[in-house]
Order: sequence, then structure tokens, then C-alpha cells
Amino acid sequence: MPRIFRTLLFLSLILSACSPGSLSPEAPPPALPTGMPVSTTVAPTNVIPVSTEVLPLPKLAATLSTPHIQQGPDGPVTDSPSYPDGCGYQWAYQDLPELSIDFLQSLQELQPEAQGNAFAFGENCIGQDGTTVRYFLPMETDFNIALQVSDLNNQSELGEWIVKVMQVIENIPPDQIIGPRPGRVSMGFQSNGEQKVLSFYIDQYHALPVGLSSAEIFQHLQQPQ
Repeated sequence: MPRIFRTLLFLSLILSACSPGSLSPEAPPPALPTGMPVSTTVAPTNVIPVSTEVLPLPKLAATLSTPHIQQGPDGPVTDSPSYPDGCGYQWAYQDLPELSIDFLQSLQELQPEAQGNAFAFGENCIGQDGTTVRYFLPMETDFNIALQVSDLNNQSELGEWIVKVMQVIENIPPDQIIGPRPGRVSMGFQSNGEQKVLSFYIDQYHALPVGLSSAEIFQHLQQPQ
């Protein structure tokens, strides 16, 4: 038991020492939606002021297992000299209500039962008191989607849905996409009470070879990156 305790303590010290100033390829987005309430306004700017109200995460059908980063929004705050104002920075999410409304409407034109939302992933600027959030710096716009399918083992059907959803995302006006990095798409396919989750970055989809079948698209994006 002491050996296990020392190992956990050592790992926690390593994680707390990691600075979020540079991102690893992964981040824990809010999981898949099941009918979340959506507010009505947001200002898609490079620096987004943050109100004192904490935005609730959507109600989800499943928790995704592939995070963007090693540390979530509640991880330690780290000063970064590469940013202005002497802020400490924390990973954070911010709801994009207007984009979420339009995105959900487009999804439900494809499937009335579909659910989906959009949110910005980035960093909160934390004041010198260590608690006050001064503003939010968005890094990417991410999307969550939940769809009903007839067979979770039918890779052709799942691949067809990937293509349809990506067409919706690619039709979003560029001025509604926040942040400099390609975002992540997380899709939950649901059938008879079971669910299969697929998560990939938009640039991974664009990098797929030309001429793949629907099943091959699913297979490529399902592979660990």
C-alpha cells in the first residue's frame, strides 16, 4: 500500500508541474448531448470576456474517452510569459449558443431525433487572486453530435453519417468558427440502448485519402491517432 501511495503522489507531482501554455493533441470536451438547454447570445471574438456566471456543461449521453489535453479546465493555473497582462491560464470551455442553435437545426433536418451542440475550447485568463476569470481565449470550435442508427456494426451506415455531419460543419460560415486550430468532432451513434463513440479532428477528416468508401471513412477515423 505505501508503494502505491508513493507512485500516485509521484504521478500527481508530474501532472501538476505540466504547464498548459502548449497543448498536447488531446482535450476532454463535454460529452455527447441528449437535449441540452441552449442560451441565446455569444460574441465570437479572439478574446471573449467572461461573466461571473459559470456556464453549465450540457447533459450528456456518454463521457468521451479521448481528451484533447492531459489536464481539464479545473487543473492548476500556470503563469505564462508568452501571454499579455501577466495572467495565469486554465483550460476551459465556453458555450456557443447561437452556433449551437443553427447546428442543431441543420442536424435535425437530417434526422429529427439528432442532438448536437458547439462549444469553444481554450484557456481562461485568471487574475492574480487565483480565482477571478478575466477573459477567455478560444483555441478551437468543437462539435458534439448524437445520432440514432439502425445497427452499430454497420460501418457503411456510420460512415455515411460522418460524411453528412461533416457537410453540415463545412457549410458553417467561417466567421462563426472561433479559434485558430481545427476543432474536434465527437459523434455518438446510438441504437437499442447502446452507443458507439467516435472522436476526430476536422483536419484528420480532410486528410483522408480520396475515394474511400463510407465504411473505410469510419475505419480510418476510428483508428487511434
